[in-house]
Amino acid sequence: MLTRRALIGAGLAAMAATPSLARAKLGDDGLYQLDWYLESFLDLSEDLETATRNGKRLAILWGLKGCPGCRRLHEVHLADPAIEGYIRANFEILHLNHIGAREVTDFDGRKLSEKSLGEAYGVRFTPTILFFPESPSGLAQRKPQAREVARMAGLLEPPQFLAMFRYVREKGYESAPFPDWLKRQST
Repeated sequence: MLTRRALIGAGLAAMAATPSLARAKLGDDGLYQLDWYLESFLDLSEDLETATRNGKRLAILWGLKGCPGCRRLHEVHLADPAIEGYIRANFEILHLNHIGAREVTDFDGRKLSEKSLGEAYGVRFTPTILFFPESPSGLAQRKPQAREVARMAGLLEPPQFLAMFRYVREKGYESAPFPDWLKRQST
């Protein structure tokens, strides 16, 4: 027979089994934060070099206060231990505010607000994730969007979401656009 105490205990155990959901908190800026997101001085070249040195790839996650997709990203996608584990092991995630005012140093040395940086990269809505190559070499000479190796504009369903991170980690972008690469993976 299930008692109220047993149900409460089961609920607490379930929460402990999904650490991301328990740890995803709203920051003062209204963005969801996870304790494993990159703590950065907001210098993209430095962040990219650090990620590469740590055997990871750099991705910028653009969020916005009140964004329903951002909420789902944190409450569903990143609450899945397989998705969170893969991303944590292979990526440094820099979470920026689509309308934020913090100063970010771009790969070309320009200092821009988060909002201006997002505009320079053509970020139109949230969530959007930008993925970068393993080295900042040559990025300063390229236009912002040409610096990316892949982009996830909007929120894909969990299996495709994880596949996009695998696509970048496995350098699938060197051989095919994401939709074509994804089709080959399922055959």
